[in-house]
Amino acid sequence: MTKFYSSLDEIKEELKRGKVTVEGLVKHYLERIKTYAHLNAFNEVFEQGALSRAKEVDARIRSGNAGKLAGLVVAIKDNICYKGHKVSASSKILDGFTSIYSSTIVERLLAEDAVIIGRCNCDEFAMGASNENSYYGAVKNYADHTRVPGGSSGGSAVAVQAGLCHAAIGTDTGGSVRQPASFCGTVGLKPTYGRISRHGIIAYASSFDQVGPITHSVEDAALLLEVMAGTDEFDSTVSQKPVPKYSAGVSKSISSGPKRIAYLQESLSSPGVDDEVKGVMIGYIDKLRADGHTVKPVAFEYLDYIVPTYYVLAMAEASSNLARYDGVHYGYRSPAATDLASTYKRSRSEGFGKEVKRRIMLGTFVLSAGYYDAYYAKAQKVRRLIKEKTDNLLEEFDFILTPTAPEPAFPIGRKEKDPVVMYLYDIFTVQASLAGVPAISLPAGVSEKGLPLGLQLLTKRFAEQDLLNFSKYFLKL
Repeated sequence: MTKFYSSLDEIKEELKRGKVTVEGLVKHYLERIKTYAHLNAFNEVFEQGALSRAKEVDARIRSGNAGKLAGLVVAIKDNICYKGHKVSASSKILDGFTSIYSSTIVERLLAEDAVIIGRCNCDEFAMGASNENSYYGAVKNYADHTRVPGGSSGGSAVAVQAGLCHAAIGTDTGGSVRQPASFCGTVGLKPTYGRISRHGIIAYASSFDQVGPITHSVEDAALLLEVMAGTDEFDSTVSQKPVPKYSAGVSKSISSGPKRIAYLQESLSSPGVDDEVKGVMIGYIDKLRADGHTVKPVAFEYLDYIVPTYYVLAMAEASSNLARYDGVHYGYRSPAATDLASTYKRSRSEGFGKEVKRRIMLGTFVLSAGYYDAYYAKAQKVRRLIKEKTDNLLEEFDFILTPTAPEPAFPIGRKEKDPVVMYLYDIFTVQASLAGVPAISLPAGVSEKGLPLGLQLLTKRFAEQDLLNFSKYFLKL
């Protein structure tokens, strides 16, 4: 059996020719999961359920009634609800909790005959850029086991990178699909805010959270987006816009034609950006120009405010969303609790990790009566300016090109003690999150140490088809 399939189409071709079965694929991935268990990519593997499901899909393939995802073995981030299965957001406070319903995206994946093989490790409640903030321990990068995979969807990215499944689903709040995709050499897509339902996704920051696929190919990202996107009566924030046939559009895409591309000049002038990342960026700029595209540097005067604005707002929303984990309704309850007050205090103190408690406290602070206007209200105003500036750039240019992360994957434990340094890893990804526009991280080579490097493209709201088409072309440069 092939160790890595480049796309679902390749799997389908082998299924059609009888070279492999879905059950055989699942067994192959289960064997690799056991072999690479030390990467800590999975919090739980649904071994028996996945094998049983695979047999059902094989039967549908034989009968000619299989869905468009038949043959896809996918993993889901451990903040996505799947009925009858545990979900914890990699937190002690939800340890042992079993979901009583499935998220909309899980239902749509299953309806098209995907096989879900397990739930992937992540930063606790999706808060982190390294996947070191997990109750279940750090995830290791397949390219170098001493380095982080990025976060918060680090387990999802490593599962795809290491061939433990064919694709994975993550969530992206400030870059949590794109940054680990960059660190792991995969494709990571954050769609337009509201393109995919958030129903059944454990909330972190509700005005930012968005589901996104992590894949080996743009074609697979397009197909997964096509399946997961669309209206949902359970999520009032989902767009009512029709869902294009993204996969068909990408398949027909041959040449992108001349495009106008902006790149942030700070990404090449800042001393905080790694020289190898700058070199890859310059190399692609030169290729694009040589191929007839207009590529120009632009200044983004709000760049210094992007990360502070994002974290003020995201922490405020986290403070509100995580208030429900109180030791009373469900999840972890401290055995030392003696009354209602001690139940709240002890359960939350013992159940949440250090980074989550830090963000809850900061979020509560910026929402407090004496500081609301100084922090939260002001951050909302700056968010509006960032969105308007981004929209104006995307009126003049088709795409914005940036590095996905300022440097390759860093060693595990190196920066865990300095949260401000960790927050700055989101410098290039939070712009798309604040503006609500789609963005994609694409593999762009490796460093001298063999570490994957990624570049990011942003485009207009709901222009995912253009973004995917151009991404397919970009990867062939």
